[in-house]
Amino acid sequence: MNQIGILYHPQLEKAQDLANKLKDLLAAEGISSWQCPAWEEDKAESQVAGSDLIFSIGGDGTILHAAHISAPFAVPILGINLGKVGFISEIGVDELLPKLPDILRSGGWIEERAMLEAQLEDKKFYALNDAVLRATTVKLISIEVDIDGEVLATYRADGIIIATATGSTAYSLAAGGPVLHPQCREIILQPISCHLGLAHTSVLPSQSSVVARIVSNDNAILSLDGQLNLPISCEQSIMVKLSPYSSRFLRIGKPTYFYSSLWQKLQRK
Repeated sequence: MNQIGILYHPQLEKAQDLANKLKDLLAAEGISSWQCPAWEEDKAESQVAGSDLIFSIGGDGTILHAAHISAPFAVPILGINLGKVGFISEIGVDELLPKLPDILRSGGWIEERAMLEAQLEDKKFYALNDAVLRATTVKLISIEVDIDGEVLATYRADGIIIATATGSTAYSLAAGGPVLHPQCREIILQPISCHLGLAHTSVLPSQSSVVARIVSNDNAILSLDGQLNLPISCEQSIMVKLSPYSSRFLRIGKPTYFYSSLWQKLQRK
């Protein structure tokens, strides 16, 4: 490896401390590095080209920022978990330093995960977990959904979640959705507290295109990975499908890691 990027949670002092420590360790190995708060995506994007790997220091929220930054450049991410659950993160801080030499010698394998592309008018946005269309206040809204040009249903609900397999263990799971293996490319369509309409989850083929519009006289928000929130007005449509980009993650565990990891992280403590 010649260059590694270090993205860190800007509000965690221990994340900044670890970023500085990694910078020194990489320099001792003759590897150049750059570092940036993960929240500053525009600033980080200008430095990603030419990087061999990105360390993401924080929790899954930090990884979501890292995925937005790295996916167009196909640079893999190693998630270093400082959070509480860490479904996407690969390794804890205590494990990282002893294994760092092996990681730098290209140990491990690359896992690719599907992302979403959401189009609102002439602008496109990308998400690793989900695109959520929801009410701006505590009330039901009516959302008409077309799949590949055919009307599926009009949901009378708090909103809908359109999720990837990665997002199946996030908000979609909390709303009653299924868990998909992270390498699946199907799309989850999950209503939120549905009062009328199709109350069950729909799992759509990877080539599906989902168009949703508010058909009640209500305003809504389109939330992408819970990090970018865009206002949506009545009759305005959004189109969501799989992105041409994939997120790439460096894994050092077994390819079957997901099953034991899922059980450990979903157990009630």
